[in-house]
Amino acid sequence: MLELAIRTSDEPISPGQYRHTATHAWWMGTYFAGDELCVHYSEHLLQQWTPADPSDDWLLDREMTGRMRWLCGDGPAAVDHGFALADQWPTGRFRAPHGDFYAELQGHLPAARPGSWSHPTPRFLAALPRDPDALLQRLIDDSPPGRGYTGPFQSAVDALRTCAVPAELRTVLYDALRGLPAVGVGETADLDGEICPTLVHDDGPVRSELLISPVDGQYAGERDTVRRPARVGPPVGTVIAETATSTSVVDVLGAPPGF
Repeated sequence: MLELAIRTSDEPISPGQYRHTATHAWWMGTYFAGDELCVHYSEHLLQQWTPADPSDDWLLDREMTGRMRWLCGDGPAAVDHGFALADQWPTGRFRAPHGDFYAELQGHLPAARPGSWSHPTPRFLAALPRDPDALLQRLIDDSPPGRGYTGPFQSAVDALRTCAVPAELRTVLYDALRGLPAVGVGETADLDGEICPTLVHDDGPVRSELLISPVDGQYAGERDTVRRPARVGPPVGTVIAETATSTSVVDVLGAPPGF
């Protein structure tokens, strides 16, 4: 098995401080112009402030740069049918305790927050096994086929994407993922040109790369590439999602690092 030499650490965060996460992303979206599927690819900038106490207010800032391109389909026809990039994604500033941004917009906050891989609460993370084999089995058990899940690798990435997984658990999680038969290790440049070690899941319709910060072993981004031909959609080799993420600790909600 190839080596993945990653040291993990967390910048300390004190009561009243916030973990700031900045993400530069290109994401795929779909639009039907009549019966024709049109796939667009657009640039996004996100910032999130997560408080030391999750029950305090979180803040999410989402914006789109307006840059986009069509990956497949007739883009001009989509525009003629009413496509507008600004209508495809929610943008603006959203504030809510526990990070329930969109639930609050829709007027229904969850009554309980037991936690999950996609919404890892401190309680959920604390209860996960710290043995790689046991953690891998937990991932497999929590990601059964045929129930809308996309598999254990994606479940782990969902959790890591929140940048809430503590350093000691990230170490175990990376070891656990290497136990999956379709996962290998590598090195690649992220969307902003930084070189990162990667865990690569090369199976199914999409090749997924998990980028890891060489500084502290934190989640640093993703890249998804079409690897299997489909009846409709972008051709094999098309990148359909790519992100670069950085984290830091700040003192003021809504303020960037160094403020």
